[in-house]
Amino acid sequence: MLDALQNSGANAGRGNHSLAVGTGRVLVRTRSMLAELFGVANSQDIAFTHNTTMGLNMAIKGTLQPGDHVISTMTEHNSVRRPLEYLRNTIGVEVDYLQVDQKGQVDLLELERTFRPNTRMVICNHSSNLLGSILPIGDIGDIAKTHGALFLVDAAQSAGALDIDVAKMNIDLLAFPGHKGLLGPQGTGGLYISPGLDLEPLMLGGTGSQSENSMQPNVRPDRYEAGTQNAVGIAGLLAGLKVIRTIGTEVIHHKEWLLTQRLMEGLAGIKGLRLLGPALGEARTGIVSFVIEGEDSAAIAHYLDRGCHIAVRAGMHCTPLAHKSADTLESGAVRASVGVSSTELEIERMLAAMKEKYGQAGSRQK
Repeated sequence: MLDALQNSGANAGRGNHSLAVGTGRVLVRTRSMLAELFGVANSQDIAFTHNTTMGLNMAIKGTLQPGDHVISTMTEHNSVRRPLEYLRNTIGVEVDYLQVDQKGQVDLLELERTFRPNTRMVICNHSSNLLGSILPIGDIGDIAKTHGALFLVDAAQSAGALDIDVAKMNIDLLAFPGHKGLLGPQGTGGLYISPGLDLEPLMLGGTGSQSENSMQPNVRPDRYEAGTQNAVGIAGLLAGLKVIRTIGTEVIHHKEWLLTQRLMEGLAGIKGLRLLGPALGEARTGIVSFVIEGEDSAAIAHYLDRGCHIAVRAGMHCTPLAHKSADTLESGAVRASVGVSSTELEIERMLAAMKEKYGQAGSRQK
């Protein structure tokens, strides 16, 4: 990123001087590596965004029309729920949110029963940002395709840590962040758009191509990338993608899983503590959320931060429906997140801090 600031800093696609060409190469290489990671045949089908939220809004608002029906789940982030509710209230889009069990899983038979003749799209997260559960997006994609519905996946918690293949999983739209599992900086992300799908652009403006036309170009990715790109951030994303390619998503996921298992195992010794999501030994991403009976979640997070220099998040996590499913809508929850750079020592430090403050005497997992 420093190199991009010092030696480039130009706007890609707006000139043929060496600085602009150099920035353009960074964007091309990053787009190409993203395509390789997600099984995308043509890298031009990936549009850069500033975050997952922007990608989800592009996909939802650019596709749905009055009278369309959408199937989603109770574990969705507000980046899905709020655009859907906005469209429900403004143009009459119909929405069903599938119930999930305590482990964050949907009933695929219930999904089948929820389809209607006007079902236009199925939307789900690959992994819940509260429960750490992993949905079978390959199976869900097959079901959506059978019913002729588009399939939009929110990969905010899985990109870079779980294998994703848009062709094999019948994914029409894939929104992902750069700053989480892809190891890039904040302000980066993207949206894969199936080649047979034409979204209405979320923004219109300069692209550096077809400037003589008053209408937004139809060529990809220009159609969906109006304005100056975060080229410095994308340079950082490219560096993160190189690390992921070197290590491999399977190795990354296995390391994260082992660390979450140790964390869950240790937390299970604390009296009144309830772990959320999949049980010990089951599949999950690097998220461990919990509540302690009689303890305020915000107070726990404050203690860990100010007293122990351990960063966790407490509250609603922008997913109230998931909290409703987990019976934590009133209390919120504490969420610890591990990633590829987390260490066993960090896990043991958190466990020691929790046990010192809240003691040990056996917990429960609901």
